[in-house]
Formats: sequence, structure tokens, C-alpha cells
Amino acid sequence: MTGGALARVISHRPGSRPAGDAERCDLCAAPAEDGHRHLYDTERTEVLCACRACALLFNREAAGQGHYRLVPQRRLRLAPVPTDGLGVPVGLAFFVVRAGDEVTAHYPSPAGATQWDVAPENWRETIDRCPQLATLVPEVEALLVNTARGRQDHWITPVDDCFRLVALVRREWRGLSGGGRIWPAVERFFTDLAAQGEHPHQ
Repeated sequence: MTGGALARVISHRPGSRPAGDAERCDLCAAPAEDGHRHLYDTERTEVLCACRACALLFNREAAGQGHYRLVPQRRLRLAPVPTDGLGVPVGLAFFVVRAGDEVTAHYPSPAGATQWDVAPENWRETIDRCPQLATLVPEVEALLVNTARGRQDHWITPVDDCFRLVALVRREWRGLSGGGRIWPAVERFFTDLAAQGEHPHQ
């Protein structure tokens, strides 16, 4: 998840919008209420804010029409998923299914999100071990993995959660090793995710 989407999330970090400047729907310019939904534009690779009316136009049943996809709100914690064959060089990464069943992997870094392609046979093996991954909605949901510092966080999440994590890492990273702020911030991110998500395997 690179380019416009990443730049957009970073530019909308807390405190970047002037006080009293209401967020607007990117489709019709109507006010976007707190907790509004997002659309993913597959042509421009951007996340767009959507008011309630516009979000209703792009519900999941209409996801195959045009280049806008309504970003789901499912946050589902999984039992630990073996990711040995997915080529993850670090403990923090997310995986998105693309059109044509291609899978791209990303890991947050100080420069943004580094990306690589996952071998199809390796992804199929991962689904065999965790069949719930077959339910990922292409383009707009991700497998999010955090095994850094002994953690075992494995989630199905909306892609905008992943964008926020990328923005957080880029914002908080200091020096060559990340500094003292990055890992507490990542811990808070996953604590908040756990407070919002479902935990069916527990």
C-alpha cells in the first residue's frame, strides 16, 4: 500500500487538521461525521473519506462495480498464523489479496511501506493452515501480523488500519533503530485494536 494512499493517511494524522475544519466526504464534499466509513479507490490507490450516504452507495454487495471499494469494519483476531513461507523479513507486516488472487506483502518502515509479492503456492499453504484467510475481501482487508518482541498478534483488519500503522511507524521512528517511542506506540496500536476486535479463538 504505497503512493497516494500512504501520503493521504500521513497527512491526516491527529492534529494535522485545523480546529473547526470539518472533515469532508471526498465524493460529494458533504460533512463526514466522526467514525465515518472509507472507500478505497483501486485506480488511484487512495483511501477516501465517505459520508453516510456515499458509503451506502458502495456497500459490499456492489464491491465488484467500478473502482471504488467500501472498506469493511471487520477486526478479527486469529490464532497464530505460520508465516514462515511468506518471506517476512521483520515481525511487523500485512498482506493484501489483489485482483486475480495475487497477494502483496508490506512492512511499515521509516520511509513508508516496503512491498513485495508473495508466491501463490506459499499463500495457498498459509490458507490451508488458516482457512479464515480465504474470506479476506480483496483490496480492502488484510492479514496483519505482529511477532516483534515476542508478540503473537494475527488479525484480519480493514486496510485503513494498516495505513494508520504505516503512518504511526513513519511518524514515531527515530534514528537507525527506531528510538524509544516506536515500540510503545506500536503496542498501543495493537492494544486499541484488541479493544475493538473480535476474539473467537480465545
